[in-house]
Amino acid sequence: MKSVALSAFAGIVLSLGAVSGLAADRVGEVGVDWTGNDIVIDAVPDPKVQGVTCHVTYFDRGVIDRLRKGNWFEDPSNSSIACRQTGPITIGDIDLDEGGEEVFKAGLSLIWKSLVVNRIYDKKNDTLIYLIHSREVVDGSAKMAISTVPLYNQQVTWTEGKPAAE
Repeated sequence: MKSVALSAFAGIVLSLGAVSGLAADRVGEVGVDWTGNDIVIDAVPDPKVQGVTCHVTYFDRGVIDRLRKGNWFEDPSNSSIACRQTGPITIGDIDLDEGGEEVFKAGLSLIWKSLVVNRIYDKKNDTLIYLIHSREVVDGSAKMAISTVPLYNQQVTWTEGKPAAE
């Protein structure tokens, strides 16, 4: 069993939250083995795109696994994402350049590694792309996943006006 202190610490370090301060809602937690390792599923609304929710999964190491393998303050970079329309879409002032913008971030270690979600708008295909990846200071990580929310033929409100297609 996880101690109350460890659970509180892990919750602070590992809970996903939007950069703007929005908290993720934990909607699922699946135990994967006897050592207390779990796969956590959080629902996170896009803070600048109303009507889009991303479901993010990530690995949460248990106490026994941490004691057995060491590296106490770090979780693996394994994660997945699925973003969908969950209501009427209203798009605020989003970054439209090729790199998009970081919309969610969570710590996977005490200092060095974080799980990041970037949103990129594909003007040509009228689609929002959500990229999840880990950011490591030293080596980086090639583990990533994407999810898309097509806007074509959808009733979408752009508060700053819809950008022209390329």
